[in-house]
Parts: sequence; C-alpha cells; structure tokens
Amino acid sequence: MNPLSRFIAPRLPPAAIGLSGEGVSVVQLERRRDVFAVRRAGYVPLPAGLLHPSFDEGNIADTTELANTLAELASGTGLAKRRRWSVALPEAATRTLILTMEGGAASRAEGEEMMRWKIERTIGAPLNELRVARERLPADAQGRARHLVTAVHLSVLAEYEAVFAALGWQTGLMVPRHMGEATWLKRDGDRGTDSLLVSSHPEGFTAVVMRAGQPLYVRGIICDVEDRADELYRFILFYRDRTAPPAAAGEEPSPWPTDTIGQLLVAGTGLDEAQASAIVEETLAAPPRTLHASDVRLAFPTDEIDFRQIAAPAGLAALAWGA
Repeated sequence: MNPLSRFIAPRLPPAAIGLSGEGVSVVQLERRRDVFAVRRAGYVPLPAGLLHPSFDEGNIADTTELANTLAELASGTGLAKRRRWSVALPEAATRTLILTMEGGAASRAEGEEMMRWKIERTIGAPLNELRVARERLPADAQGRARHLVTAVHLSVLAEYEAVFAALGWQTGLMVPRHMGEATWLKRDGDRGTDSLLVSSHPEGFTAVVMRAGQPLYVRGIICDVEDRADELYRFILFYRDRTAPPAAAGEEPSPWPTDTIGQLLVAGTGLDEAQASAIVEETLAAPPRTLHASDVRLAFPTDEIDFRQIAAPAGLAALAWGA
C-alpha cells in the first residue's frame, strides 16, 4: 500500500511542519505556474533536551513547551489560523527500509504473513506496537517483489499527536523527514541517472538513492558527526558494488559508468554539501550535480531562508498540487 495514497484523495494542505532534535520549521507554499513559491516560512531552534528523537524511547520531554513553541512560530509567520498541516517527523523517530521478498507464496494470505514476519524481524518490534505504511516498488533485476516500509512506534507517534491535539491542529500526513525531501528528487525528473538524497540530522543521516522517481536503496545510519563521511563512503561503495554491470564469462569487468549518480541533494545539518559531493565523485569517478532550491523550482522571497532546513516540510507542502 502506498503510504501517501489514502491522504492524497482528500487534498493535502499547502503547509507543513518539520521537526528535528535541533529545531522546528513551518512552511506554506503557493503555486505560480511551474514554480513553488514560499509564501511563509519560519524556523526556531529548540532548547537542548526538549526533543530527543528515538525509535523506541520517549521523544518529547515537555509536551506543553513544544506546543507553545510551535504556536509562537506559527503566529510569528502569519500562520496562527491554519489548522491543517502535513508533518515531517524527526528521522531518528522512524525507520524506513526496502524489503525484498524471496520466492513466491502459495496464496495471498501466506504472502501477507511472510511480509508481516519479515517486517517484525527487520524492525525488531511486534506489528501491534507499530504504525506501518507500505508501498510496492518495481521488482528488482531478478524479478523479486520489493516493498518500501516505514514504521514508527505507536507510543512515539502518540507523543507528537498529543502536541498537535493541544493546538487544535489536524495532521493527516505524518512521514519521516527524508520522504518530504525526496519529493524534490521525484519532481526533478528522470535524467537517465540515479539521484542521491543525504538527509542529515543530529543523530546521523539517511541516504536514499532514487531511480526514475522511485527509491532504489534506503539506508538510515545512526553515528557521530565525525563518522558521517566514512559512513557515507561505505554506502556509496555498497551502491557501486550492487549496481556495477556484471562482466561476461572470461571478460574483464566493464568500466564503471561515470554518470551513475547524476544528482545530489544534501538536506539538514551536520554533513557538508561539498564533502558529500567529493565522496560521490571519488567513489564513482564523476562529480554529481548538486541540487539547490532553484534547481527544483522552489522560489524564496528572501535569502535568509535556508533550503536545507525547510526542504522536508516544503516537499510535503508541495504535495498539495499532486505527488
């Protein structure tokens, strides 16, 4: 099941909230021909310890304080009367993975049972403790079924829902930050190469490779700041090894194509854009095209707004005009 499908039928709001352990942001967009214009936007840092994103532990130290911060931010950006929002949840509060199903099932019921077992085994928690969304992806090169799976603990989700309920806000779509950011890579179109999103956050980063508008690989990595460059290098090596063209029997391996990852989007904080680009170039022998707001047709009214901080909620707000 597409995690967005049941929310897209009723039109999504052109406004969204972005949450991380560092701060909160709000964005409202408007459509001007083929450009998304930021009508209102704001960001405020959070006090240390107020929001501690975690998949299996409590996230919010003080619900009232976080609600008051959001209310003040919305008021300060002229969005105090808005009630409907989409939400980009902190990356470390969620888990996203691509499951590949080996072999065929004798029946649909058996296939569903296999999927449930594999989700529990991979996530490490019973399904009755999770909110899970699934999207079927194109089969892999061997014809095996692939599914994009996103999970959040019900207890963690309830913390965030309590904040929004205290404000009287309706939040229909709540997804990990990287899903909002990946929206811009889908809109950038298929240029015949893969695209890489590096969504950095205080606890680590999530790397997503997109191919023809669909996720090919997703890897969430929890690590210290000083280890991020090494971890990204390992991920690019994994990507290179998995997608390298196989050599025919008795022949030398084909040269690695120089345009495999053609686009790079770095969002969040903690990983330098130039450093990420250099790692891709070093590993794949060609520099990627680094994407900025203007490249994805997002217009800002002022240079004071940081695209990397609001890429996630802005991507969700853009869904008001379709995926």
